[in-house]
Amino acid sequence: MGQRLDNVTGLYLEGIRDGNYVDAINSYAGQRYTQHSTPVRDGREGFIEFFENFTTRNPIRDIEIVRGFEDGHFVFIQARQKLNNGEFTYVTADIFDTDDDAKLIEHWDMIAEVEPTSVSGRTPFDGPTEVTDLDKTEVNKRLVFEYVTKVLIEGDRTLAASFVHPDLAQHDPLIADGRDAYLAFADAHAVRYQQIHNLIGSGNFVAVLAAADKDGIAQALIDLYRVENGLIVEHWVVSEEITDPSTWVNSGKF
Repeated sequence: MGQRLDNVTGLYLEGIRDGNYVDAINSYAGQRYTQHSTPVRDGREGFIEFFENFTTRNPIRDIEIVRGFEDGHFVFIQARQKLNNGEFTYVTADIFDTDDDAKLIEHWDMIAEVEPTSVSGRTPFDGPTEVTDLDKTEVNKRLVFEYVTKVLIEGDRTLAASFVHPDLAQHDPLIADGRDAYLAFADAHAVRYQQIHNLIGSGNFVAVLAAADKDGIAQALIDLYRVENGLIVEHWVVSEEITDPSTWVNSGKF
């Protein structure tokens, strides 16, 4: 879509997949690089330090960018990481901020090991990948903002039908397809979103960086929604437990 997405893709594929992490971070990062992946220190030096160890531990890295888009100076990507011939397979969702020269200056991410089974039969990766309906970007962003605010934060489940298709395609491995299945899961696990930290979109895709609570445990999440004809029709999510600040080496997930 543009230089910003190209730079993010370059950092992932050249830097992490191919192991050229020094050249990649020096090529694609700006004057600052603020990091919210809690095991990684801020700055180019923190990136190099982390991925020197990562590439040593994982000498075989098959990484694919599954989805990606730009929204102004922000970039979203979803990636598949298959390490050491399938010893580990991860789904990651990332949001990057960039400067006026399209260089990367801030990074938020969620990473989760891919579950071996899924209630809906879907994977974290399948489904449409093409960005469409670019003329509806702002309308779709507003729809998702109101859904998250009114239904997930304020907790008014009666409004869900105004925002979500009844046959919602669900990629969370623990939840079946359908709007009712998601609401039942949210109620059973006391899921309550606390705050939207960022919301970006392009056409039919909208990504939300948020803080939530599930089963009494604080969570950080990046949800990806696909909107069609004025309703949310598909949902992907990657979440992490927010650990004690003593385990962080930067300012935290947000």
